[in-house]
Amino acid sequence: MTTDSPLPSPGTPVGVYDSGFGGLTVLRQLQRVLPELDYVYLGDNGRAPYGGRDVDTVLNFAEQCVERLFGEGCRTIVVACHTVSCVALRHLQQRYGSAERRVLGVTIPAAEAAVAATRGHVGFLGTARTVASHTFRTEVRKLSATVQVSEVAAPVLAPLVEEGWEDTDIARLAVARYAAQFGEIDTLVLGCTHYPLLERAFREVVPAGVAVLNPAPEVARRFAIWRAHHPALAPAGSGRLRVLSSGDIARFARHGARFLGEELPPVEHIAEQQGRLALCPDEAEPPGQIVRE
Repeated sequence: MTTDSPLPSPGTPVGVYDSGFGGLTVLRQLQRVLPELDYVYLGDNGRAPYGGRDVDTVLNFAEQCVERLFGEGCRTIVVACHTVSCVALRHLQQRYGSAERRVLGVTIPAAEAAVAATRGHVGFLGTARTVASHTFRTEVRKLSATVQVSEVAAPVLAPLVEEGWEDTDIARLAVARYAAQFGEIDTLVLGCTHYPLLERAFREVVPAGVAVLNPAPEVARRFAIWRAHHPALAPAGSGRLRVLSSGDIARFARHGARFLGEELPPVEHIAEQQGRLALCPDEAEPPGQIVRE
């Protein structure tokens, strides 16, 4: 059973979209700064990770997720996924943006925070696709021609966090190996929304004097400023949260609480059907082989 109709929701929610659990670290900061807003979070963890995907696949997935959130009544969507923000944000803005609908990203706030914090050399750690785009470096150069940016792809880290292994020796070893690839940086930007759960491990391995920067608080701060100028696109509600997941909803609820810092409301399942993401209230999947009618 599927439905394209959103469930009743007070107010006009802000959509927050990520390829999996990680964007809940951004939502956590948004709720801290703007608790009066309603939010709909979409985690596309059934098709995660995005970091090793080709560009066309990332664009296709991003279109489906953004359309689903607009279908839920959102007028503003925050793309919390760094991969989508670095690769697909401009496409999403041109395809869907208007005076009535906006799509915002996390890359520019991350670059602004890095330039404000650095003494001249920023290290940026992200997924393979995020780093290959060089979008973060481009945004930093728009802000400062003198700041040097070194980028390292860390494809192992997000899956480790998705499994809940951030406090294991395996995770600490992986963090140390990636951190060691940077030269003499003074600021390390965690350019994936999963990485804040590894922040303690990073602080333990980077040299003294290197700032470890989680962009999520700056994303929330900049969104609050933007929202003050566009209140009609993100009006106050009742602080309600809905959560949509394209993966196993029980697993999403269990692991998602680690990212959000509190228990999630009942997670609603969505799945791709005929090129669109549809709500699937009957989420339980039968065992064995399936024959589609």
